[in-house]
Amino acid sequence: MEGKGQIALVTGASSGIGRETAARLAREGFEVIAAARRVDRLKELSNQVQGITPRQVDLSQPGDVEGFCKYLSDLGKPVSVLINNAGYSIRGALEDVSLETLRRMFEVNFFSLVRVTQACLPGMRSLRNGTIVNLSSIVGKFTFPMSGPYASTKYAVEAITDALRMELRPFGIRVIAIRPGPLATEFNEVANELTGDLMARTDPDYKPIYQASGAGVGKMFAGLTVPGPELISDLIVEAVLSDSPKAVYAAGPFTEDILAERIRLDDDAFDRFLTEKTGLAGLTL
Repeated sequence: MEGKGQIALVTGASSGIGRETAARLAREGFEVIAAARRVDRLKELSNQVQGITPRQVDLSQPGDVEGFCKYLSDLGKPVSVLINNAGYSIRGALEDVSLETLRRMFEVNFFSLVRVTQACLPGMRSLRNGTIVNLSSIVGKFTFPMSGPYASTKYAVEAITDALRMELRPFGIRVIAIRPGPLATEFNEVANELTGDLMARTDPDYKPIYQASGAGVGKMFAGLTVPGPELISDLIVEAVLSDSPKAVYAAGPFTEDILAERIRLDDDAFDRFLTEKTGLAGLTL
């Protein structure tokens, strides 16, 4: 696929994977709409890279999302490449994550993805062409302890991506999932800030679980080389430009030693494998 003259939309474009992807697509000749909440960062990006139009939207607010979707519907020509990248994480045992917090995360990570996709599909169908890239995660296929709330949003992204791939293939629209491992971006810093000090407010029953899993996951990260967002933005652009992209791309830490095991092992065997790896095997309270 050639980029010249085509519109690409990238959500979550103010930092990390989204920012790198928007810049890469613009350099490939796409007219890029870079959407995010932090408009100052988007304007900075558009000043640095020709071909980028900044557009502010708060994907946690359904009303704001509807206004953004109307803007997309009113464009003079359709979006032909959609990169659903926006997302964030909250960590914690399920009892420690409020329903309000979980709902907001689903608004950003899943419901806004669905709504923006719905807004772009009529134009893609009229073209009988298009590419949708949904940013999932390795935890779209399994979850670490204390990552269930975030992973659940990515499980949902995986399901909707699989369904869309089958539904839209007859129209010539390609649908691709990307599963990054941990990356050196603001993502982890933001997750820590939003999560706060769970140990200070959790029930004493949970403290040994937090401690054991924290130590176990910490060992997994010890000495690990964590790549930057360019690893994934390169994959996204490769998929967009390909005449025959794969259904799923995965890259980064834990894709070979954990994600591959999730695919290879049955459910019981993988449960034993990951419980051991995360330091919770044999823990009884």
